[in-house]
Amino acid sequence: MSVVVGFRAVGADGMTPVPQALALLPWLLVPGGVGLGLAALARWRTGMAWAAVVLALTVWFLRPYGPGSTGAHGPVLARLSVLTSNVEFGGATDALITAVRRARPDIVFVEECDFHCADALAARVPHTAYPYRNVVRLDDSRGSAILSRHPLRPTGGIDGAMAMPGSVAVVAGQDVRLQLAHPMPPIPGMVGRWRTELGRVRDFAAGSKGSRTIVAGDFNASQDHAAFRAVLDAGGLHDSARVAGASRTYSWPADRSTPLRTQIDHVLVSDDFSVRSARFLRLDGTDHRALLVGLDLHAG
Repeated sequence: MSVVVGFRAVGADGMTPVPQALALLPWLLVPGGVGLGLAALARWRTGMAWAAVVLALTVWFLRPYGPGSTGAHGPVLARLSVLTSNVEFGGATDALITAVRRARPDIVFVEECDFHCADALAARVPHTAYPYRNVVRLDDSRGSAILSRHPLRPTGGIDGAMAMPGSVAVVAGQDVRLQLAHPMPPIPGMVGRWRTELGRVRDFAAGSKGSRTIVAGDFNASQDHAAFRAVLDAGGLHDSARVAGASRTYSWPADRSTPLRTQIDHVLVSDDFSVRSARFLRLDGTDHRALLVGLDLHAG
């Protein structure tokens, strides 16, 4: 626990098992409390002080990262709702389509959209409702899609093992940069690839700073990862769930009963947007909860 909290304190993610443990930082309070109790029973004063310091640091780092509001000001040009969902190899495609029909979001980001998913979106999500699409047709976890009610023009996207397409949407006459995020997860043996691909997302954010921007998807990282905080800082972006007061609401894993959960699905927005709401939706067939965010685009 001391090692994990130490990496968090210096703003680094380290190597396995540190990145994996950082994703579950709040749960380190349990072994920390046990350690403090055992040190007290043993009357080990050094151990008690050590455990107390580590616990205090852990509590400190549990605070939401970033400001509680965006810098949006001026009149509202448009109201938007954005949905992002990892459908896990297309398994939650039916549930996603139902959620889209019910919530009618303006922009939809879909990760792990396999061939079946892409075909279903084309056949069952009316083009009259979502006439603008940027779909990368790849199988398994590599496919992705962006659906929009607003005009889109594709951009280069971000290079990665799983497709991360980008587009520019025209909303109320304003260009809004859209970027889907889906870097590799930090599984043992792949932490370097995870860090590299999140670094590319950070580079995109830095290059988009000062423009109207939405970055959404499965980041495979929480606010306790330095690589994710770097994305926020580089682009001057805000995590919608944090602004809406849901910074510790879990999004993964959602398909099994375990207290060990974390938030790795995010919708990040620039200062041009204010956040009205953020709701996590349970979809059958995936281990991720979808995230539905209400946004206002401001003129200021």
